[in-house]
Amino acid sequence: MEIKDSVVVVTGGASGIGRAMARRFAADGASTVVVADLDADGAAAVADEIGGRAEALDVTDETAQIALIERTEADCGPIELWCGNAGVASNGGLELDNAAWDFNWQVNVMANVITGRHMVPRWIERESGHFLITASAAGLLTNLGTAPYAVTKHGAVALAEWIAITHGESGVRVSCLCPQGVRTPMTEADGEMAIEVVKAMGMIEPEEVADCVAAGLAADDFLILPHPEVSRYEQRRTGDRERWLAGMRKLQATLPG
Repeated sequence: MEIKDSVVVVTGGASGIGRAMARRFAADGASTVVVADLDADGAAAVADEIGGRAEALDVTDETAQIALIERTEADCGPIELWCGNAGVASNGGLELDNAAWDFNWQVNVMANVITGRHMVPRWIERESGHFLITASAAGLLTNLGTAPYAVTKHGAVALAEWIAITHGESGVRVSCLCPQGVRTPMTEADGEMAIEVVKAMGMIEPEEVADCVAAGLAADDFLILPHPEVSRYEQRRTGDRERWLAGMRKLQATLPG
C-alpha cells in the first residue's frame, strides 16, 4: 500500500512499536496519523510531535472503537490503514486466574476482531483497505514464561490469516507483524523468564521494526518479520516438532525466572 496521503490509525501508539510506526507514517507523508492509546497523555505527546491526531482509546471497548472510526472518517476521510498494535502480556502459566487470561484475550485478539467487524465491511465497499495486526514471533513459535501471551498471539496470527483468506479477493489487504525481541516498555523488566528469553535472542529498536513495517506494507506482504531468523525457526518447528519441543525445553532450563 501507499502511505503517502493515507489516513492511518495506530493503536497502542503512545510508546514502543506503535510510536515508532506513527512517526514513520508521518514522515512518509500520511495525510493523518491517528495515535490511539489508553494512555491519553502519551498519545497526545506523540500526536503533537508528528502533527497527528490523538485519541484516548480502550481497544476492548467496541462502542469506543466505533466512535473513533466514525469520527476519524467524518473529519479526515476514509481510513486506509488500521494498525492493531495494542498488546499486553501476563507473565506466568496455568496458575494464572481467568481474569489474567481474559485480559490477554480481549486486548490481543478480540480488539482486532472488533476492528475487523467494523472496518472490513467499509474496505470491501471501497475495494481498498489494509489491516496490520501486531502479533509476535510468539504467535508463530511460543514464548517461554507467559502462557496467555503465547496463546493469544497465536490467536492474533490465526485471525490475520482468516481475514486474508476470507476477504483478500475483496480489496482487503492484511499484514501480520511478528517481531521477536524489541526494546519497548514491555521488555524493560529483568528476571522474568518471558523477558529473559527475548533478550537472549537479541533485541532491536522500535524504529527498526517501523522500517520493516514500511517495507512490508509497500510490498503488500502478509508476514512482516523484523527478525528474519524467525522464518527459519518456524520451519524447524513445523518440520520436526518433537525436536523443536526438546530444544525449547533445553532453552527454558538455562533461563532464570
